[in-house]
Amino acid sequence: MDGRHLKVSYAELFKATDGFSSANLIGAGSYGSVYKGILGHIENVVAVKVLNLDLRGASKSFIAECNTLRNIRHRNLVKILTSCSSMDFRGNDFKALVFEFMPNGSLEKWLHSKLDGQHQFGRLNFIKRLNIAIDVASALDYLHHHCHTPIAHCDLKPSNIFLDEDMNAHVGDFGLAKFYPRIFRNSSEDQSSTIGLKGTIGYIAPEYGAGGHVSTTGDVYSYGVLLLEIFTGKRPTDEMFKDGRSLHKFVQLSFPDRVMEILDPLVLVDDDEGRATNITENYNDKIRRLQECLVSLVRIGVVCSAESPRERMEMGGVVKEMCSIRNVYIGAGIHRE
Repeated sequence: MDGRHLKVSYAELFKATDGFSSANLIGAGSYGSVYKGILGHIENVVAVKVLNLDLRGASKSFIAECNTLRNIRHRNLVKILTSCSSMDFRGNDFKALVFEFMPNGSLEKWLHSKLDGQHQFGRLNFIKRLNIAIDVASALDYLHHHCHTPIAHCDLKPSNIFLDEDMNAHVGDFGLAKFYPRIFRNSSEDQSSTIGLKGTIGYIAPEYGAGGHVSTTGDVYSYGVLLLEIFTGKRPTDEMFKDGRSLHKFVQLSFPDRVMEILDPLVLVDDDEGRATNITENYNDKIRRLQECLVSLVRIGVVCSAESPRERMEMGGVVKEMCSIRNVYIGAGIHRE
């Protein structure tokens, strides 16, 4: 541990989370559970990710996440505060990561849950969804092109995207992240081995299932699926997507003339919020502008989730196009609500 990070013991984390009580459980992932807690000596609300070391691969996931998070810093990545590798009160190995707490939870809950505690989930209008999509794209662009060693996240999905009090999106859960040489960052060939590679069904790039190697293009595929999910409100694993159907094909069949038909109806809630609106603009003009922007967004989602890695965009280009779409919708010079 260096001087920049807090030093916390198992006992402190146990106390902060009230004994890792179910009342403080805020999420669960592939290798562990996440608890809300209050660290007494700094009085900060934190999220404590406790690894289930009985699960095969949990220790490797912990090391991978530590190695990744100690080397990166970006406004749209979940900020790690410290880690703890110790023993519990019974003498068993204990490993945990401590992150900044995200009060608005995961994007998964906002897209697919109506109510959860004190929050009214599911009421994300068009501009909020667009801002979130840009935040995630910015995080991936940083990981792929602006780190000393390019990083592939390998498990991008709504439950790994977290929202702060201002609804800014932060990408988290780097337990499957992979480093690889900069020279190979845009290629699907000659990458590091895929042995042990895991992800989430519906978001995994098809070349991974066919024995392909880790690449940033795999993250781009996941982002394309995520983008389509954000604006249609449909998971890629929805029951309607079977017998060769997919979210990608479902959207592609409606592009470009019928994109409004596949739009999540909640996108239209308070659609003027945060937008520079001309008082003489009528309803039809508003819908036309929305449709134009949506067509551009859907095109990006379809291209990014193309089956062939060579057909997908780079995240830097995605960020530029997404920001241009936002400026068209809300007016040049206005960037967020």
